[in-house]
Amino acid sequence: MNFIQTNNHVLYIWSGTISADIEQEVNQLKTIPNVQVNVENADRVLLAGYGQSQFDVVLANVYSANAELASHLLKLVKPKGKVVFKDDSANADTTRSNLLLSGFINITSENGNVIGEKPNYEVGSAAKLSLGGNKAKVAAVWKLDVDDEEDERIDADELLDEEDKIKPTAESLRVCGTTGKRKACKDCSCGLAEELNAESKGATVQTSEAKSSCGSCYLGDAFRCATCPYLGMPAFKPGEKILLTDTQMRADI
Repeated sequence: MNFIQTNNHVLYIWSGTISADIEQEVNQLKTIPNVQVNVENADRVLLAGYGQSQFDVVLANVYSANAELASHLLKLVKPKGKVVFKDDSANADTTRSNLLLSGFINITSENGNVIGEKPNYEVGSAAKLSLGGNKAKVAAVWKLDVDDEEDERIDADELLDEEDKIKPTAESLRVCGTTGKRKACKDCSCGLAEELNAESKGATVQTSEAKSSCGSCYLGDAFRCATCPYLGMPAFKPGEKILLTDTQMRADI
């Protein structure tokens, strides 16, 4: 009974039938000065209607604390109050686990009992956290020490020249269907070789006038050679201008 002090309000929980040992323990509690004792059966304590934080100590003359009972006792006990369960090797681990998960702390085994302590705050209580600290100091961490007169800054408008802002034409983006680059293959028949040759001389070439080396490109894939730039495109009329889509203009790698 060293858990009980003067002026404590105690809840004594029993199970089964009231035996002579239980009566003796309850009578012994009442001999402590100004101690108020409530006796309740373990099967009825959840429905007894006790108020929150009503008891300083709960003495449970039972060998197991299930999760529901442990959570309920946490509400009944005052902050820093204690619950004491009988220590039984078969159920002690379960009792400790349920008390811990319910919110009790400092769970220990002492003199054949499992003891849990309620934290020094009320269930559902709230407190304001001061995470800012010294706001001026925190703000200074993100402050850049910049001297406008000494530090040279980059002008974003000077990063691009006027030539960089010119939108490229579709012709300048056309690549070889074989190499995947803007470089004509050895047996170029799509007109890219003529374009590149003309560009190197500063002239232009009409790609629509390019002629096929085999003369069968317009008939469809069944008549095209392995390196034909029109592979995968539908058949077209001889001399018809072919427009390549954006997808076809991209390299495969």
